[in-house]
Amino acid sequence: MKFDDIFAPVIKMTSIRTVSIAASMTLEIEQLDVKTSFLHGELDKEIYMHQPEGFVEKVKENMVCQLRKSLYGLKQAPRQWYKKLKSFMLKHGFHKTQVDHCVFVKRYNEGDFLILLLYLDDMLVVGQNIKKSASLKKALIKSFRERKNIVSKYDNQVIKVV
Repeated sequence: MKFDDIFAPVIKMTSIRTVSIAASMTLEIEQLDVKTSFLHGELDKEIYMHQPEGFVEKVKENMVCQLRKSLYGLKQAPRQWYKKLKSFMLKHGFHKTQVDHCVFVKRYNEGDFLILLLYLDDMLVVGQNIKKSASLKKALIKSFRERKNIVSKYDNQVIKVV
């Protein structure tokens, strides 16, 4: 990915029809929001930035910070979040559809299915079985709850002065 490339994990308008189909079939629809989604991405390249205001170290004023994790505002943040969520979904038995990279489907032996639609940090989970939807929601919450190492000030887990 070039620095100028921008990626946003957004479902296509045609995929939104899933919601109207779900409503007509009386399927369960649940909306989820990952508040710290872009902070979950792992960086695959070295990225440097000026020291954030309020963080500047007295002896190292002219130095920059090397990011160790994705931050909001980075052009790479949405793509890195999508990679992390995609990995999670595939690990949990979902398949990305060929038509829309932001729609994940899991079929069960007994004919049940779950569909996850992704729009940046918002998700819709559509399915027949409330227990399976709840299980996915629980796994998502466990995996993507607010990171414990993000604090009100920047810490060395996220950035490093170099």
